[in-house]
Amino acid sequence: MAVVTDPQPPAPTGPPASPDGGRRRMIAMAVWGVAFVVAWLAIGLPTDPAYAFVWIWAATIAWNSSRPWRSHLHFARDWVPVVLLLAVYNLSRGFADNGATPHAYELIVADRVMFGWATGGQVPTVWLQEHLYRPEVHWWDVAVSWVYFSHFVVALAAAAVLWLRNRSRWAAYMRRFGFLCAAGLVTYFLYPAAPPWWAAQNGLLTEVARISTRGWKAFGMHGAGNLLNAGQIASNPVAAMPSLHTAWALFVVLFFLRATRKRWWPLLLAYPLAMTFTLVYSGEHYVIDVLVGWAYVGLTFLVVGLLERWWAARRARRRPVGTEEAAASVAEQAGEPAAPEPARR
Repeated sequence: MAVVTDPQPPAPTGPPASPDGGRRRMIAMAVWGVAFVVAWLAIGLPTDPAYAFVWIWAATIAWNSSRPWRSHLHFARDWVPVVLLLAVYNLSRGFADNGATPHAYELIVADRVMFGWATGGQVPTVWLQEHLYRPEVHWWDVAVSWVYFSHFVVALAAAAVLWLRNRSRWAAYMRRFGFLCAAGLVTYFLYPAAPPWWAAQNGLLTEVARISTRGWKAFGMHGAGNLLNAGQIASNPVAAMPSLHTAWALFVVLFFLRATRKRWWPLLLAYPLAMTFTLVYSGEHYVIDVLVGWAYVGLTFLVVGLLERWWAARRARRRPVGTEEAAASVAEQAGEPAAPEPARR
């Protein structure tokens, strides 16, 4: 759906396209792609929220380079609060433990109770690394590194597409995303928990390697994970419960699931499962962290959905409207279609 910033005559559905609009877009996106690869190899993949925002904003400018600059500045205006929220979130995690000893033993016990019958009494991380981790890099290590990196861009890239196509759905998406991040951050303060690699370093588990970024070495891209590795060193090591990596992955999939043809559902749902394998195998999370993260996603959709409908109903009572308009108002608040759509197969 095109975003129209100026009034248009009734007949046209949008501003007239320039004859070379497609060529201009292709050239702009090609320039963006080359610049991204150069920066990626020189600096590292954009895992910092502010750095990732710069590249996403640049991509929207390249994609719609024919639009006036005020349209691109509107993107920055709407996204600055989001970037600030993520920056505060990242900084706040570093103070979550307050110097206290993090929880680890009960997480180990939970994973052993759930999977010990199949892993010989070991936690899944140790069992997977014993069977798959080798000094040389294999194809699954490469896949793990890319899936792990996707955590830092998929949720924001999806939000950028929504901003361009449907602002009301973008607002609904960001309300849920913000609630999910806030719920995770509160939990980090109330229940600081350490990942498997930390437990191994402190003698609670046998040796566990932290291997989420080693896959890029297979292509000689030794600097690809520079920013990510630096962020891992500086970040709080006791922010493991819940796993927001898998929570974000499932959140994005569920938000778009109803608008996707059912034949693509298995492919979409494979993404949070791939993220789960990535985090458990690479020593970043226990399975119990993942399950709690998924529960937080369900809680997010429930709570925010109820609040949106309560707010829309409250506004409707204050300003009476027709039945159809009221239903449309409620649906708009939730970022959903106003009328039921036929099932897609």
